[in-house]
Amino acid sequence: MNKTEIQIENRECYLYSTEKPKFALIQPVDEHDIAVLDNEVSQIENSGMEFILSAFRIHDWNSELTAWNAPQAFGDTSFGDKAGETLRYIKENLIPELNRMFPETEKYILGGYSLAGLFSLWSAYQTDIFSGISAVSPSVWIKGWIPFAESHEIRAEAVYLSLGNHEHKARNAMMKMVRENIIRQSELLKNQKSVLEWNEGNHFQNPDLRTAKGFVRTMEQLL
Repeated sequence: MNKTEIQIENRECYLYSTEKPKFALIQPVDEHDIAVLDNEVSQIENSGMEFILSAFRIHDWNSELTAWNAPQAFGDTSFGDKAGETLRYIKENLIPELNRMFPETEKYILGGYSLAGLFSLWSAYQTDIFSGISAVSPSVWIKGWIPFAESHEIRAEAVYLSLGNHEHKARNAMMKMVRENIIRQSELLKNQKSVLEWNEGNHFQNPDLRTAKGFVRTMEQLL
């Protein structure tokens, strides 16, 4: 497994690649994700898949990964509306550079954990550039998400969803909706190759292992 850290248009990108990558996995990450990224990649590598993982740094998690202003579950601040800029970075900067470096790659999969999972889902409603989406414990409880998903058509061929089976057991009223909302999200994917998988535990357990599993399952759907 080759590992490289590079800058692509002023963003830190962590690249991992096997010898003959077929899939390009793209993941927005913050410092918590970066700390366990080696373990995540090791788990994906154990699947025997040929892939590259490009994990790019997000500096303002709540703003850069949401498409509209909405209240957060905690505190008085609201989510931002910079998701369009982040998607534009992926399409106009990151993917062209990956194409140059790994021209043999055939399919792109966008995925991530929590708000990055929600961003991945949202992106699939905006563009058909991603063959697969891996949305691991996505923040589908965010206000306005289900009406948005019900009124738009997703454009990825395969979608993986997962959630911890205790995530809805929260005191916060918005976060209690996550189980109901992800089941509804799954129902809306009847025209795609889709999986909804339940993990043991709450939102904060084994995000690296869950993310790795999501990417592997998404690649398997696209074989």
